Amino acid sequence: MDFGIAGKWALVCGASRGLGLGCARALVGEGVNVLMVARGLETLRQSASKIEADCEGKTGATVQFVAADITTEAGRMAVFAQRADFDIVVTNAGGPPAGNFRDWTRHDWFAAVEANMLTPIELIKATVDGMAARGFGRIVNITSSAVKAPIDILGLSNGARSGLTGFVAGTARSALASSGVTINNLLPGAFDTDRLRAVMQAAAVKAGKSLEVVSEARRQTIPARRFGQPEEFGAICAFLCSQQAGYINGQNILADGGAYPGTF
Repeated sequence: MDFGIAGKWALVCGASRGLGLGCARALVGEGVNVLMVARGLETLRQSASKIEADCEGKTGATVQFVAADITTEAGRMAVFAQRADFDIVVTNAGGPPAGNFRDWTRHDWFAAVEANMLTPIELIKATVDGMAARGFGRIVNITSSAVKAPIDILGLSNGARSGLTGFVAGTARSALASSGVTINNLLPGAFDTDRLRAVMQAAAVKAGKSLEVVSEARRQTIPARRFGQPEEFGAICAFLCSQQAGYINGQNILADGGAYPGTF
């Protein structure tokens, strides 16, 4: 299927590895020009080079990168100094640490809200009006399955991402919707990433068990009996950015191998 987005420009955050990298790779595969952003320069450079090498001569897409902390004003200025307008924005920032809510300070809460709520909102503010003026725009926020099924040790993430979810629910249904702009949240469950391993390691320490035991127990809670792969997450993201997905708006798309047990 031709997604009809070849030649568009996308900003993909947290793009040097994991789910962000999966999204960047999938969009480039659809012929989308991508500006990849992450904090670590060397890993980002290597990831961008790998995508270019894999897609060389196949789609004609351009791959650029900026090493910056997208959760800061300076980082966002560096990104928009390289390119001001985007047709597609994939927001993504590393989740806050796991832990016991009794140990978190106001600083911990502010940092979580800054990274996982306010940063996506700032990126939306900076790009949606241009999208609306051009008659096309796709924003995909990578959040978490914890928005639907909170995890006790991820309270910082539960709170901050739920705030973003509420914001998107209203903004996506504003006048932007009639201008060809959609805003959706993509909720990953257990995907094979560094973040998942860190969360399981924290759970292992808390339970006094080995990482292998905790990992296998987590896998058995998933009807698919496996962890997801970043590439398949990226494919979902690319579809949400497609012309065909123009009637999907303000939604929370859960990708978790069937782990969430609810009807709605």
